[in-house]
Formats: sequence, structure tokens, C-alpha cells
Amino acid sequence: MRILLIHQFFLEDDRGGGARWNEMSRMWVASGHEVTVLAGMAHYMGGQSRVRKDRWFYRETNKDGVEVIRCFDVSNAKRGFLYKLAGFISFTISSILAGVFLAKKHYEVIVVTSPPLFVGISGLMLSWWKGIPFVFEVRDLWPESAIETGVLKNTLAIRLAYWLENLLYKKARLINVLTPAFRTHLTEKKKVHSSKIIYIPNGADFQLANGISREMNIPEFRNKYGMDDMFTIVYVGAHGIANDLTQILDAAERLADQSIQFLLIGDGEKKEDLMADAANRKLRNIHFIDEIPRSEAFRYILSADMGISVLQKNEVFKTIYSNKTFDYLSCRKPVLMVIDGISRKLIEEADAGAFVNPGNPAELVDKILYYSENRNQLRIQGENGFSFVKEHFDRTGLAKEYLNYLVGI
Repeated sequence: MRILLIHQFFLEDDRGGGARWNEMSRMWVASGHEVTVLAGMAHYMGGQSRVRKDRWFYRETNKDGVEVIRCFDVSNAKRGFLYKLAGFISFTISSILAGVFLAKKHYEVIVVTSPPLFVGISGLMLSWWKGIPFVFEVRDLWPESAIETGVLKNTLAIRLAYWLENLLYKKARLINVLTPAFRTHLTEKKKVHSSKIIYIPNGADFQLANGISREMNIPEFRNKYGMDDMFTIVYVGAHGIANDLTQILDAAERLADQSIQFLLIGDGEKKEDLMADAANRKLRNIHFIDEIPRSEAFRYILSADMGISVLQKNEVFKTIYSNKTFDYLSCRKPVLMVIDGISRKLIEEADAGAFVNPGNPAELVDKILYYSENRNQLRIQGENGFSFVKEHFDRTGLAKEYLNYLVGI
């Protein structure tokens, strides 16, 4: 089967960040299928691509045998919403052109993964041009999440966004949702027929976690990076508005006299502000690490004591699974879950960590102190989480299930 995937933020080889589709496409290619990706030239955390930015298009085959056509965009997530918007629009235009003039294979289906919502326009137009169906994937509830976080405020823009969302739901052959809450939202509030919705959630890449765990020397890594005498909590991901990482700084300030430290790995529009804030508070127990290859990030996770997942306190974020949570659990690390809703339910059902009410640093401090004084819980809950996601969220099985839907389309 030949599949055309439209994903603006499909990762380049050896870049950090959410790798759901890098892993899905790798597994599909390994099963004998062909995957072509229309992707942008900017990283979703705001970093620049390694591809030459003076080129409109760049075609390559990545290390997994996936054909990737990089399409020009002008986004820079660190420079505000207007630059993001320009990036979304420019990618929409360039990806349509790439789909028409460069992606000329006889594809059987188009898969469009959002956000941003604009990629749906590319999928809709190329579906019409090529005469093939498209599947629309909802990784986040747009435009609701943009409205809740204050990113999208203009009344006309909001109305247009809802109109586009409804059009895409209507025209898509199937709609994949990443959480049960998304499915409920679409059926009850958007009036999408349940027969059109499939559920293939995010998951854990055990191949990567197990491979790195077997070959690395964790005690040596902990010693090299000063973790030996410190209870270490790791955060891996975007440093943006929605992530509200100030909560971690607030906790770090209250724990300044303890042998406890935080590692914040990644990039984003708020990173410089966070670093300046930490410096002003003279926090020596919080360390910022730039975006690193995914395999290197896993070394930090495997060597840390716990992982932490954080988002703003709002209703929309109660509907999502935090991507990084699956990485922590695949490495047998319990999670401090500072996100309410179904992410909280996941951790509590698995008995793989502790929920902390968002915006409550005192509660976060209490939970951290509990685990630092009860280290046996780390092993027990780490194993619980590993077993739970292995049974319910193994990306290998999820990739096969997704492919079965595409073949049957």
C-alpha cells in the first residue's frame, strides 16, 4: 500500500520531540508498505531545520526508508503567534504544490495529522486532486485548545476555524482520535457519526527504550551528570505557553535546601523567559538542557528517578494524553502528573505515579518529598506503569491496527 502522510512537524532524523509518526511510518515501511511524508522545515519547538532554508522543497529518504518531502514554511515558534500563523499558511500552500508536482506516485490514501488545523486544507485539496480518500487525525482539539490558552482571540478567526474544522470532519473518510475523550467530544458536541471515528491512541516505543537500556551504563551516566546524590526529576518536551513550566520553578524554589533537582529538556517560545526567571530566583536545582536527539533524551529518562508531565489548568487539556508520559513509563519511571482528566486517570489506573492539581506548587512539593523519602515506590510504580502501557499502548500493535483501517478504506 502507498500512503501519503501530511505532517508539518514530522521529525528529522536524530531530532528530539514527539516521534509518533516517525515510529508509525517506520513500522509500516518495515511491513512492506510505502510512505511519503509532506513535512515542513521547522521544528515544532521553534528550532530550525537542518535542511537549507533557501530551498522551497527538499526530498530525502530518512534512516527508516521513509520518503520525506520537506516543504518551505516561515514559522518560528519563538517569535509569537503571527509567525506561527505565517508558518501554518505557508506550509499549507507549499505542501499542496509538493503534493501535486512532487508526490506523483499512485497513492491509495492520504493521512493528515493535526494540529495545526490548516494541514487539513492540504489533505482536502490533494484528496480532490488525486481522487483518493483522506483520513483526518485529531491529536489535539483545535481550535478549542488555542482559544483556551489565549492564542486565538479574534472572533472572525475563531468562526473560520470552527467552519474549517466542521468541513474537515464532514469530508474525511475516517477520523482518528488519540483519546476516548476526543471521541466523546466529536460525537456529542460536533455531531460526528460514531461509525466514522476510529481510536488509535499515542503509545510507547519499547524498541527504543529497551535498546538503550540494554546498552547504556546507568550508574556511569548518573555519575557523569551529577545525579548520584540528587533525587532527579526529568521533563522532556516543549517549553511553551500551554506547558506552564513556571510550576516546576515554583516547586524548585521551595525545595532549594533539599537534595532534589529538575532537568528540563527541550525548547520553545517560553524557554528564555524560564531561564531568566530561574536565574533571578538563583535556582541551582533546576537545569535547562537544549533539544537533543530522542535517543539521548531517553538516556536522561532512564537515569532519572521520576518523570513529570505538566500543562496549564484548563478544560481542554483534561481530554489529552501527555505524549511524554508514555516515554517515561516505557523507561519504567513513575510520573508526577500535573494534568487533570484522562492523563490523571491513566496514571491512577496504572498505579504508576501521582496526580498533582495544576497550579498547586505546594502539593507538587509534597508529592516530590514523599517519593524522595520512599524510594521503594519508584521501583514498584515504575514496573506498574511499564506493564500497563505494554499491554494497552504498545506502538507496534497500534501501528498494525491503524494500518488495517487504512487497507480497508
